Formats: sequence, C-alpha cells, structure tokens
Amino acid sequence: MDVTKFMDALLARAEESRFEAAECYLCEDDSFQVGIHEGEIKSYDVSSSLGLGFRALIGGKMGYAATQALDEAAIGQLIDGVKTNARLIDSPDIQFIHPGDAQYPELRALDPALESVTAAEKIERALLLEKTARSLDPRVTQIDDCALFTSRSQVRIVNTRGQNLCFTQGGAGMYVSAVAREGDEVNTGFKFRFARGFDELDVMALSREAVDEACSGLGGAPVASGSYRVALGNEAAANMLTTFASSFSADAAQKGLSLLGGREGERVASGCVTLIDDPLYPYAFAGAPFDGEGVAARAKKVIDGGVLTTLLHNLKTAHKQGVPTTGNAARTSYASQVSVAPTNFFIKPGARDRDALLKTLGDGLLITELQGLHAGANAVSGAFSLSAKGFLIEGGRIARPVSGITAAGNFFELLGQVEEVGGDLWFSVPGTSCVGSPTLLVGALTIAGR
Repeated sequence: MDVTKFMDALLARAEESRFEAAECYLCEDDSFQVGIHEGEIKSYDVSSSLGLGFRALIGGKMGYAATQALDEAAIGQLIDGVKTNARLIDSPDIQFIHPGDAQYPELRALDPALESVTAAEKIERALLLEKTARSLDPRVTQIDDCALFTSRSQVRIVNTRGQNLCFTQGGAGMYVSAVAREGDEVNTGFKFRFARGFDELDVMALSREAVDEACSGLGGAPVASGSYRVALGNEAAANMLTTFASSFSADAAQKGLSLLGGREGERVASGCVTLIDDPLYPYAFAGAPFDGEGVAARAKKVIDGGVLTTLLHNLKTAHKQGVPTTGNAARTSYASQVSVAPTNFFIKPGARDRDALLKTLGDGLLITELQGLHAGANAVSGAFSLSAKGFLIEGGRIARPVSGITAAGNFFELLGQVEEVGGDLWFSVPGTSCVGSPTLLVGALTIAGR
C-alpha cells in the first residue's frame, strides 16, 4: 500500500476506534558503505529500510506499536498493539500528541549533488583514503580500518490533530585507522569526517590527522602522579560531555538521576562556559526543524556564562515542571518511545586556538584521549576515573608524549575549573545527538601515573 494512503487509513481507523489522538512516525533510510583493506574491497553494503511507529492516547495513556509492513493486516495489528500497550501503563504522567506549531524554521540538510555520486566514485575515494594514509609516514605499517559511507533519511510525522511534517537529510562520511610501529611499540590513530557534500570529504586532511595521531604518540610514558594544570583536548572534552549529557535531561532530573535537577538559575560552571543546544546549527549533523513530537526547533543556551538556564524538555517533562518545552523530544528509531535528548549540543568556542591555550597553560598536560568512558564514569554523580593519553607540556610547548596515566575527578567540578575555552570546536560521531567541544583549559586535574 502507498505510504500516504496507509497512514491516512491508519489514522482514520484510530478515529473510528475513538482514540483521543493518534500519530504516525515514519522513517525511511537509504545507505551505502564500502570498507577497504590492503587495496581491496573488504565489505560492501547498500540498503534501504522503512518503518512506521504508531502511538495513540487511549484513556489518557500512551500506547505504542510499530511495523515495517504497510498493508491492511498491519493496520489492525497496530490498532490492537497500541490498545494492549496502553493497558499496561500505570504511570500517572500526562502525555501529549502535539497539534503542530504556527511556523517552523528552515534547515537545508541535503546536498542534491550527493544523489548523483556513483558507487564507483565512492569506492575510488575510499581506496585513495587507505592508500594515502599508508603512504604518509614509513612508521605506518598497516591500516586497520578504512571506510566511506553515504546516507539519506526522511522523517514524517502525521497525526489526528492536524500535524503533517516532513524532513529529509543526507550526508557522507569516511574514517581511517592508522597503525604506527617503532621498535616494539605500537600506536593507533583513528579519525573520521562527516559532511553534507561528497566533495567536502578531504582525503589528504583526514589521512594526515590519523597518521599524525598514530606517530606522535609513539614513545609515550607516564608522568609522576599529582595534580596538573590540563588542556583537555577538543575530542577528549567532547567525548566527556557526551558521557554526561544525560545530566542535562529534565526526564533524568525528574527521576532523580541528575544532580542538576531544580538548579536552574544557579551557577554550575565557570563564567567562560556557555553550553548550547542548537538543532539548526549548520556545522553539525543531528539537527532537524522539529523534534520527535513535531515541536518547532529552536536554539537555546543550557548554560549561559556558567549559569544553568534550563534543562532539556519534551512535552511531558515540561508539563510536569510547568515550563515550555525546549523541543528536545527524541526518538532513536521509528519503533522507540519518545524520550529526551540533546540535538547539536556543544560548548561555545572562544577566540584562541589550541597552541595559544598551551602557551597560557605553561607547564602541565594536554590530554587528547580518554578511554573507558562507559565503565569509568558515573553519569549521575559526575565522578570519573579514565585511562588517558596526551602530551607533557613544558613552557607552553609539547615536550613528549604521555601514556599509561589515569585522569580522575568530577565532571561538575571540572566545569567550574575551566579557565578558558579554545576556538577549535570539534564534534563527535553524530547519532540521535551530535556533541561538540573546543579545547578546555582546566585549572587542576588529578593524574595517577608512575
């Protein structure tokens, strides 16, 4: 059955069933990926998928069901599914299906030229990436992983309260992992790149970044244990922010899983820290003109000059707190329930580059990599103890690589110890959220070494 006809028929059946409101959430995805190993194609995948999530308010309870089949039988199954699911819910929370907003912002997130790039061109670019990374330094003895991918996705939200929205986005990406050896020592450099357009994928730049990371870390050794002034590199800072992003969710706060609950208006970070959630930010890849409930997207400062201004809300959490939603309803797939998540979530960059921050640092550490973020960090308490790599900084310059150390502290305390924010904003791998940070100059961090 045609997608539009299927949704119309499903919503008509929902109204016949006297549901208070009902909604279709449709996801269509097309993807391409090619993996390269030693000059040959290691993997090749071209796929398309379509799925529809259906939810309905029945007796004040929100029932969910999902399908990948769009036929007459699926309509009855979805109607029965939401009825059954709603009966199982005992939460007193008031749920909402949004009627839509008067206006929605524009967000252009699809390069039409991407559609015309052939599979042969993509394979050629991927082969060149591996070859280039392998050739830049004789210490690079192998390329562990190398791939290029493109994607196109579309989300549609249609409900019985008059909402009818559609958003299409696409992009291209590539990644490479270079392995460098010197004597008995081995070090790996992994880098990735995402872009809206295929021509924006710079093979030489990405190869150079991966090879530099692999080779510059050779010869690393621990430093003495102690408290150090630290420049937390942009990648390490973004990955740490990703780990603790749930602390800014109103849903987590209302469940007692965030120390930031009820602290709006309080200082929670250094005055130089401004934390932004901007679904319309053009240089990151988790945006949309509306959220998972169809609420119009808007940028907001979650922390403004060190002061917590808001937590992130969907319609349910906003109603519980008596505030407007921030438009952060999230659906991780067509089959998922509505949750709360950041979109493009990043610390606002400052004016100076990393080298300038290192000069201000003087003597200390530049931490470029944190490992074990899932096991070594507690998103509720903020505590972390993480394996780290980086460089010893002496007189504002890199002296030697550092490895075999552990960085320990508390995320919320670290936010208060930021002395300066760099200008080198970097974003992590995009998904439901895309999290970014520049390099952060931190007054003190506990390091366990030798």
